[in-house]
Amino acid sequence: MSKLSHFDKSGQAKMVDVVKKANTHRVAKAYGCIRMLPTTFKKIATGNTKKGDVLGVARIAAIQASKKTSDLIPLCHPIPLTSVGIEFILDQKNSCVECVATTETVGQTGVEIEALTAVMVGLLTVYDMCKSVDRGMTVERVALLEKCGGKSGRWIRTGQ
Repeated sequence: MSKLSHFDKSGQAKMVDVVKKANTHRVAKAYGCIRMLPTTFKKIATGNTKKGDVLGVARIAAIQASKKTSDLIPLCHPIPLTSVGIEFILDQKNSCVECVATTETVGQTGVEIEALTAVMVGLLTVYDMCKSVDRGMTVERVALLEKCGGKSGRWIRTGQ
C-alpha cells in the first residue's frame, strides 16, 4: 500500500510539495444526490418555493464553493480553476435531485476535491433552501466519478 502523502516521516500533517510535478490538463467529475419528500421535489421541479429558484442558487453556491475549496480543506492547494460545470438532474421516481460537478485546470495538482466540494455545497444549498418544508432530506452517494491528468492519468469509478 502506498503511503499517505499529507504526512511527513514523523507523522505530522504537511502540504504536499508539487513543485516538481508537470503542468497538465486536469479534469474531475463528482456526483451526489439529495433525497426528499415527493412534495418537496415537486416544489423544486416546478419552481414553487418561497425562496425562489432553488437550483439556480445551488448552482452558484456550488461554483463558488469549488473556487474556495482551499479555504475549507486545510491541506488543499489553491487552484486556478479554468472551468466549473454544475448539472442538476431531477429524478422524479426517487424524489431525488442529483448533482454532477465537473472541474478543470491546467496545473500541478488535481481538482477532485474541488469537484466533490462543489457537489456537497450545491446539495447543502438545496437542503438549506427547502428545510422549512422538509427537514428529513438526506444527502447521499457523494463520490468521485472520474479524474484525468497528472502522473496517475485517468481513473473512472466502476461498479456501485
